Amino acid sequence: MVLLHVLFEHAVGYALLALKEVEEISLLLPQVEECVLNLGKFHNLVRLVAFSPFASSQIALENANAVSEGVVHEDLRLLLETHLPSKKKKVLLGVGDPKIGAAIQEELGYNCQTGGVIAEILRGVRLHFHNLVKGLTDLSACKAQLGLGHSYSRAKVKFNVNRVDNMIIQSISLLDQLDKDINTFSMRVREWYGYHFPELVKIISDNATYCRVAQFIGNRKELNEEKLEKLEELTMDGAKAKAILDASRSSMGMDISAIDLINIESFSSRVVSLSEYRQSLHTYLRSKMSQVAPSLSALIGEAVGARLIAHAGSLTNLAKYPASTVQILGAEKALFRALKTRGNTPKYGLIFHSTFIGRAAAKNKGRISRYLANKCSIASRIDCFSEVPTSVFGEKLREQVEERLSFYETGDIPRKNLEVMKEAMVQAEEAAAEITRKLEKQEKKRLKKEKKRLAAIALASSENSSTPEECEETSERPKKKKKQKFQEVPQENGMEDPPVSLPKPKKKKSFSKEEVVSSDLEETGGSGSLPKKKKSFPKEESVIDPEEAGNRSVPKKKRKFSSKEDPLSSGPEETAGTKNSSSKKKKKLQKLAQED
Repeated sequence: MVLLHVLFEHAVGYALLALKEVEEISLLLPQVEECVLNLGKFHNLVRLVAFSPFASSQIALENANAVSEGVVHEDLRLLLETHLPSKKKKVLLGVGDPKIGAAIQEELGYNCQTGGVIAEILRGVRLHFHNLVKGLTDLSACKAQLGLGHSYSRAKVKFNVNRVDNMIIQSISLLDQLDKDINTFSMRVREWYGYHFPELVKIISDNATYCRVAQFIGNRKELNEEKLEKLEELTMDGAKAKAILDASRSSMGMDISAIDLINIESFSSRVVSLSEYRQSLHTYLRSKMSQVAPSLSALIGEAVGARLIAHAGSLTNLAKYPASTVQILGAEKALFRALKTRGNTPKYGLIFHSTFIGRAAAKNKGRISRYLANKCSIASRIDCFSEVPTSVFGEKLREQVEERLSFYETGDIPRKNLEVMKEAMVQAEEAAAEITRKLEKQEKKRLKKEKKRLAAIALASSENSSTPEECEETSERPKKKKKQKFQEVPQENGMEDPPVSLPKPKKKKSFSKEEVVSSDLEETGGSGSLPKKKKSFPKEESVIDPEEAGNRSVPKKKRKFSSKEDPLSSGPEETAGTKNSSSKKKKKLQKLAQED
């Protein structure tokens, strides 16, 4: 009896399940479908043999890439060899992907089966997987699937913005569509304005120029010699401008109303704006091609190279194509028609738009197209896999095509490919060194700008943090000023403050002993407080000079300096005054005692 096992790949790990009642399952498919939806019946049908979880998200990504590419990973190999029976002929392994099934059968020797009952069983396992594995919840399984899906998609996407070829594909597609639309709209303007001025169609052939001239002329009866100079600027030809002026005077066109002219002018202005946008889009395409595929654009041109990339799907796909496929790329219908009717296959596809095939003779068109396709394949591979994009190889390959073209015409033997590639390698190294030097300079400039910006931010933050401290200092400074003025004013004026009372020796009065003692105590207490307040100054400098009055408004630093000097200068004078007053008081007390 053959044992049927099922391999299920999940974001959290590999699961190996064994099936019961194999014969009934293989015979009764409707019953299997009913069992898949019911968890209880499904448990009776399937049992979990082994579960191998992934150690990390990186290992899960590696296993997912291996399964998608049809490669047996070491984790999967270990699981199958450990838990499957040793007799391989009695084991039938069901897998969902036929690629991984073929790889397992080739490497491990187990018979693999896909589709049919296996698909239904895998659908049930996918539905009830979080119930089959212990410790796994539906929420954690969904999170693991989401994370692995993001990482798998991110690994498949290119992150180098300068090497993205999707913009080239969209640009060339839009450019081709714009060419068709501008051509259609220009024909509409020609027909519409041709009723009024039919001779203008024969004089001007370019669509954009015709729309500009029609917008400028308007009513042909208003065209005169004054507008001739502006007309020459539009047509860029004096003879054409003169012919337009002459034709407007003898035109066979019908008269037109003002409202019709307004509509024609507005529509022609739209066509002119579309043609200008087409030119700017072509410039953008050239710049992108010089970044993404410089060698291919140097060899065959920006437009043809972009069409090849767009037709292949990406630059990587174009690099994988052989030269024979590149040669007929774009002529698939003709190829399959020729194969069906057993006729001649096409010699060229999109590369026919290059200048080389047009310059070659009729008998050499196939040979030069084959040679050109070979060089295009080489150039696309260089652009796809080179680290530093450079157009040196494309220019050298273009020289080789030119030499081969001249060989077909004149018989001059071209240079060997080895010599040309050696020269190209030397020049490419020099160009790569120059490009890296420029990139380093740009990086240095960017770092300098970043440092300046960070320094400016740090300075601004320090200023913002110091503003509250400055406010506190400014609130304290007025008090200091008052104290300094209070200290400076007596020294400059030489006058005492009104509340301080000093003894007057001229007037002598008779006092009692108690009054003398009390007055003596008061005077000694007053004289003791004088040195602290520093307000006893000599009376000689009683006149205020204008210079000293002006010096009162001195800067802060000078005031601090003068305030430091003031106590030093006023200290000895104050001590001398206190000694004289104490000696006088002692003499008074002695006299009063003698009189009593």
